[in-house]
Amino acid sequence: MEQVIGGESGEHPTNDAARLLDSIDQPSDLRRLSREELHRLCDEIREFVIDVVSKKGGHLGPSLGVVELTVALETALDLPRDRVVWDTGHQAYVHKVLTGRRDQLWSIRQYQGISGFLKRGESEFDAFGAGHASTAISAALGLATARDLAGEDHHVVAVIGDGAMTGGLAYEAMNNAGQSGRDLLVVLNDNGMSIAPNVGAISNYLTSIRTNPHVKKLRDDSLQVLKKLPLGETVGDLAERFETAVKNFLVPGALFEALGFNYMGPVDGHDLDQLLDLLPHVLERRGPVLLHVLTTKGKGLVHAEAHHESFHGVKPFDRQTGKSLTVSDKPASAPDYTTVFGEAMLQAAEAFPKMVAITAAMPGGTGLDGFKKAHPDRFFDVGIAEAHGVCFSAALACEGARPVVAIYSTFMQRAFDQIVHDVALQGLPVIFAVDRAGLVGADGPTHHGVLDLSYLRCIPGLVVAAPRDGNELRDLLWTALAQNDRPFAIRYPRDRVPDGFDPGRDPQELAIGSWVTEAEGQDVAILAVGPMVQVALGARDLLAERDVSAEVVNCRFVKPMDRQALQRLERDFPLRVTLEENTVVGGFGAGVVDQLEQDGLSCEGIVRIGLPDEFVTQGTREQLLDKVGLTPARVAATVLDRLDRRSERE
Repeated sequence: MEQVIGGESGEHPTNDAARLLDSIDQPSDLRRLSREELHRLCDEIREFVIDVVSKKGGHLGPSLGVVELTVALETALDLPRDRVVWDTGHQAYVHKVLTGRRDQLWSIRQYQGISGFLKRGESEFDAFGAGHASTAISAALGLATARDLAGEDHHVVAVIGDGAMTGGLAYEAMNNAGQSGRDLLVVLNDNGMSIAPNVGAISNYLTSIRTNPHVKKLRDDSLQVLKKLPLGETVGDLAERFETAVKNFLVPGALFEALGFNYMGPVDGHDLDQLLDLLPHVLERRGPVLLHVLTTKGKGLVHAEAHHESFHGVKPFDRQTGKSLTVSDKPASAPDYTTVFGEAMLQAAEAFPKMVAITAAMPGGTGLDGFKKAHPDRFFDVGIAEAHGVCFSAALACEGARPVVAIYSTFMQRAFDQIVHDVALQGLPVIFAVDRAGLVGADGPTHHGVLDLSYLRCIPGLVVAAPRDGNELRDLLWTALAQNDRPFAIRYPRDRVPDGFDPGRDPQELAIGSWVTEAEGQDVAILAVGPMVQVALGARDLLAERDVSAEVVNCRFVKPMDRQALQRLERDFPLRVTLEENTVVGGFGAGVVDQLEQDGLSCEGIVRIGLPDEFVTQGTREQLLDKVGLTPARVAATVLDRLDRRSERE
């Protein structure tokens, strides 16, 4: 559990009650403001977002970078009749403020509060929901196609960051949209960052446009011409002149032109007047258009501008110093699983010289920053391209390398086909480090890693494991690297490791498929996976107070299972409880039933505890574990209830 120290709880705005922001309840209110007032409004919005996020936490840098762009765009559009799709959605706090959720922003990412991403059920102004990157252009094209099929006439706009443009889905969509010829505006919000600095040829290409002095002159000259033209009279002539100028002057948007888009830009995304002048004309262009906008991530807060990655998503912080105001109730000596993994990778690099590390735009989030610095030639960041990263890793394994692919659980979903087709089908020893497995807290249902046991367990030949603590995480990494004949997945949560972690202990190679009895008992057996072992031990203590003796088994291998242990447990315990931080549909408990049936053993007396067959909201990890029944007290109550039912039947 985490608590905030220092500062106000901040349930209401603390600024001057006469501010313009308080008069904006929907985007149409923007059109009654003068230019001077719109400038003032941008300052108020930036101040408000900083005020809220500094007290509550959230995605700060992305939202500060799009204040002027959002105000200009929603002034020019007629929302919600027009549609705007924000890629990923973590840069849409300003959009939420302008669409009737100003006061609700104080509850963002909190239990029973508003989502940190866009959510169709939350507002009519959220045309499409998303928490994963690179989907906006596909969604916008779908909205534009539906508009045309219905014979309607309104604008459709996708706002996508340059980080999301490293994802293949964005180009699949652009290829389709360019061929379609439909009226569609894509605003490329280019700040040179996703979470960490962008990588790859696309990033280099955009940088060349961003920094080319000839392109800057072209942009400035073209905008001066545009400002002198009356809106609606010579838009066609302007479009032709602008297009010809772009194509004849170094063709800065040649890639986008080749995909069928009319490229415009780059323009300064913080020049509100320029955006207000430009957007009405751009929206009148026919066919697919891409407007390249340059912004600064974290604009307006010195700490966020200087430290893009750490201020992408923040916990409550001191505005003056930029330092976090949160403390954990666990001792500082207990690192989180991600940190343990990152340090284990550095140690493993010495023991396994053929090992390489791959991540998808998340070197910091996956704990690989240290590995990147120590072994730059053995580290590969593929950008927001999980499917490519897995296929790339499969080919590395073909040639004798030992790839470790570190990707968040929900992001790994995007590479499912590559895990099946390119890795498992070929029996390649790729290792998957599945971070953020389980309930992740405030990011909510788009990021909860509660499906991976189900979607990984069904893949033939894939070892699926989950450590109960930091020591076992290192052991499993060593075990995976020591074998060379099958793929191996290790899933672990966004949490601190339990007490007892010993970084000086030598990692041990474990017998694949082996389980460990952590505590013996006579009345009930709790078969727990990963961090649920600690929950099971807590439940055991509570059950002991009711004279119920529980055995706790650490089922560190979800696949293959310890069949001998299963046979013993089936023989000795009429009640066996499976406990997992994964959906019960197709998860570990389902696997236990499958294995028992396969071995001709009884499935009677099996109780499966896991997440329900529904999407779980956001909140603190502790709140959510309690909500779904995965705390010691809730598990103990479930066990007692089942024991009572058995007694009544007998």
